[in-house]
Amino acid sequence: MSPPQAHLVDDDDAIRDALAWLLTSRGIPHAAYDSAESFLAAWTPGTSGCVVLDMRMSGMSGLDCFDQLKERNSTLPVIFLTGHGDVPLAVATLKKGAFDFFEKPLNDNDLASRIVEAMELDARQRAANATVDSVKSRLSSLTTRERQIMEQVLLGKFNKVIADELNISMRTVEVHRANLFDKMRVKTAVELANLLKP
Repeated sequence: MSPPQAHLVDDDDAIRDALAWLLTSRGIPHAAYDSAESFLAAWTPGTSGCVVLDMRMSGMSGLDCFDQLKERNSTLPVIFLTGHGDVPLAVATLKKGAFDFFEKPLNDNDLASRIVEAMELDARQRAANATVDSVKSRLSSLTTRERQIMEQVLLGKFNKVIADELNISMRTVEVHRANLFDKMRVKTAVELANLLKP
């Protein structure tokens, strides 16, 4: 995953430079792109942080870029910069999942604060997704027998009952249960239940 930064996408050199200066003065890492096409060419699933995207640009518009990101399953928060006439369009983008929009001329402090909030949201979402992926990979490492025992453990059944129901020895249940807990990185049935809560 690339280091989190604000990705500034605007075809106006003066605005891009002013935004870069603003973020530098606040210590916010950033990268600048002169078109939606150049940003999309640089984008990967590991691109993190947020996107500050001008609504109207020559070539691909900000809205088209936003749609492209959605098609690529990007979860990057997007903040639109818009001229006065684009406000209804900007409101429509919020309904489509944009993080926020700012009408030009904009308040530097407000924009910088929202960029920080967007980057924090992205970091939280990525951490949550990593946890889900980690649990999924742990579950996929279980053998069929360990899965059977896990289901019984989650129902609150004791080893002896599990052994009787699966027609195996209690010692076998204990070994599989220990392996199951080890692979799932838990110490108790309660921890296992909490880990698997939706």
